Amino acid sequence: MKISRALAVSKKEYLHIIRDPVSLSLSFLMPALLLFLFGYAINFDLKDAKICVLDRDISPSSREIIRNFTNSGYFKVYSFLEDEKEIDEILDKGKAYLVLWIPENFSKNLKSGKMAEIQIIIDGSDSQTASLILNYVSGITENFYEKVSNEELKRIDLKIRFWYNQDLKSKNFIIPGLIALIIAIISALLSSLTISREWEKGTMEKLISTPLKPSEINLGKLIPYFGIGAIDLIFSVMAAILIFRVPFKGNFLFFALISSIYLFGGLSYGTLISSITRSQVLSIQISIVTTYLPTLLLSGFIFSIENMPKFIKALTYFFPARYFVFISRNVFLKGSPLNFLIFEGLLLLIFSSIFFFISIKKFKKEVF
Repeated sequence: MKISRALAVSKKEYLHIIRDPVSLSLSFLMPALLLFLFGYAINFDLKDAKICVLDRDISPSSREIIRNFTNSGYFKVYSFLEDEKEIDEILDKGKAYLVLWIPENFSKNLKSGKMAEIQIIIDGSDSQTASLILNYVSGITENFYEKVSNEELKRIDLKIRFWYNQDLKSKNFIIPGLIALIIAIISALLSSLTISREWEKGTMEKLISTPLKPSEINLGKLIPYFGIGAIDLIFSVMAAILIFRVPFKGNFLFFALISSIYLFGGLSYGTLISSITRSQVLSIQISIVTTYLPTLLLSGFIFSIENMPKFIKALTYFFPARYFVFISRNVFLKGSPLNFLIFEGLLLLIFSSIFFFISIKKFKKEVF
């Protein structure tokens, strides 16, 4: 494959784009519309939240508190921790929403009249979930308080802290996941028209008659749309930080790399659709059904994957948006170390590579 040939195809595709101002305008207006619409209009629900327990007291009183949580139907214990140093890893990796920390001498202090502390640490990166958890915790602790005397109740000090999203703002949870939806729409929808447009306009025969290889044609057609997607990505990130005030605690270069891989995979999938259908209308329909809807419903962007039925949960592993949403939220809100996100990044790279090579294989330089 020669890069110079791919760039020549890219120049040709660029001319097609600027001659279609409606599609070009849509590609820049759609991200802005989605950002402002989804940023303010989505609410969430949650059940069966995973929690971890750090019980330093190991007493009948501490076990009673834990039973109140597990018997409520709202929580289930994911694991029992042995050290407070494990809390960072548990919450960073999203293994649990809440950590119930019962310190040493809790029951002793409760009986002796000293201040008895209970600490609950909640992952605040999902503000809606955190708010619901807070309501559940309030109800559970009230039930526990009813079981102790009024004198003991006065000596209980319940401390609740939210990590990663202290103000519990929904936009802090929505906007990072929304970037995945924007990239999916822009990449797959626009690139799905590239090859099918050539067939419908009758210009594909000219490309076929040239010595261009399928890989050069596909790559050349991807380059202009990669540029459009990169602009939309930059706009979305800047809007998230400057307009919506979403904190960005991670590594910009790492996020740019992961976003580029995800964008390239979406573009490759769009050209694959275009190569198979050879019809612009059909390409648009397929791209919407197979990219927009799964990203909206099965990536964890709106609905918690943990609450989905098992067969639907298994299906989510086949959609790259699932991994990008996870990375985006962790980079934005948690600033998670890169080694925590390597696995998801590698899966995105694998998906993107598969889509690109299949799109090359499916593109045939023949007329029928």
